[in-house]
Amino acid sequence: MKELTRGNPAKLIFFFTIPLLVGNIFQQFYSMVDMIIVGQTLGKDALAAVGATGSVNFLIIGFAQGLTAGLSIITAQRFGARDQIGVRKSFATSIIISLGVTAVLTVLSLTFLRPLLVLMQTPDAIIDQAQAFISVILAGIFASMSFNLLSNMVRALGDSRTPLFFLAFAVVINVVLDLLFIIKFHMGVEGAGYATVIAQVSASLMCVWYIKRKIPLLQVRRQHFSWDKEEFRIHLNAALPMGFQSSIIAIGAVILQSALNSLGTDVVAAQATAGRIDQFATLPMMSFGITMATFTAQNFGAKKYHRILQGVKQCLLMSGGFSLIAGFAIITYGHIFVNWFVDKSEVKVFQLAQIYFNINGSLYWILAILFILRYTLQGLGQAKVPTIAGIMELVMRSFAAIILTHYFGYPGAAFASPLAWIGSVAVLLFSYLKAMQHLRKLDQAQQAELTSEQCPAQQ
Repeated sequence: MKELTRGNPAKLIFFFTIPLLVGNIFQQFYSMVDMIIVGQTLGKDALAAVGATGSVNFLIIGFAQGLTAGLSIITAQRFGARDQIGVRKSFATSIIISLGVTAVLTVLSLTFLRPLLVLMQTPDAIIDQAQAFISVILAGIFASMSFNLLSNMVRALGDSRTPLFFLAFAVVINVVLDLLFIIKFHMGVEGAGYATVIAQVSASLMCVWYIKRKIPLLQVRRQHFSWDKEEFRIHLNAALPMGFQSSIIAIGAVILQSALNSLGTDVVAAQATAGRIDQFATLPMMSFGITMATFTAQNFGAKKYHRILQGVKQCLLMSGGFSLIAGFAIITYGHIFVNWFVDKSEVKVFQLAQIYFNINGSLYWILAILFILRYTLQGLGQAKVPTIAGIMELVMRSFAAIILTHYFGYPGAAFASPLAWIGSVAVLLFSYLKAMQHLRKLDQAQQAELTSEQCPAQQ
């Protein structure tokens, strides 16, 4: 395990982020490999079908990911405070909450899936394939929930490297099963769904094995699962806002996808393709943000406020630099990766994807600021403000979907994410500045107390 409460903050943040970044890249391969193989073997309609479910997947699975990330914040704070009993109780409480949420999400998502796809104006040509694919993914919510919970807990204790190895192994499983199910067994888009779920189950089992072998601090017993109303309140207060924040943002994606669906299969395919490539390009910024949540939580628990102030400044510089490089790369070379998904003859898809790259890539620096502000506040335990910022993202994406798409077509839709980033930063900035001011006061009071204790000792 790795304490982020000692040593050079910039160095710790950077080296914690690198395996996290590589791990996030591997996690994106889950869906990207599905789309590449589906697009190259089953055709554009099948690719559009898988792509059209991205926002639904984000809506449901995103809630699970946000929830488990919120739960791990409490664990990280207690680890920073060196409260070993508190860490185990936090993990046990998180398991109970995750099991309950998994059951509810599975039932609700499968029950209302078809009506939701119809409401989103999913084209008739792809709606059956879209339902077949996402039904398998949603039935396997338990796999996504378990891996996200376990990997977030390991990261909360300062280990961002080990989940990377499990993800890498899971991606290999996913690729092999994709090829086996789709090409050899002719299972269509459902085969891609089964491959993803099985890969996630494999990664979860590896996490369980590692915790039992290597992390005594996360080995919980029956007494740690005892009912404690205050424990559940603390964890739900941290986790639910982060889960709802992801879902609120995803609702905006659903509304946007509805507008895109009305523009035809070429637009759906272009958005799905460009969106996947965009996710890879933005991973460095997101990874720096996630690092700041753990870094901030551990140091806040350890009451090392000056390290948080120092770490935030250094991380903003690093993430901002990466955002400029990523923006240039996706604008200049993004079209090369479109070849992975669709045939070169699909000229219209390539043209639409380039519009997306130009608009989004030029504004990545705003996204870098957004991730640092959001995750730093979450690491401090301020989950409600980021949720309000998520509502602003919903408003801005809806504006782009309903208004801009109507008047400008796909270019209007391509502005949805940058507008959402701007709106979210506008909400977060005030709370962030206020939080930093509060940390400075706490640090000054701490330093004054240390000085007063040293003076009598010297006398």
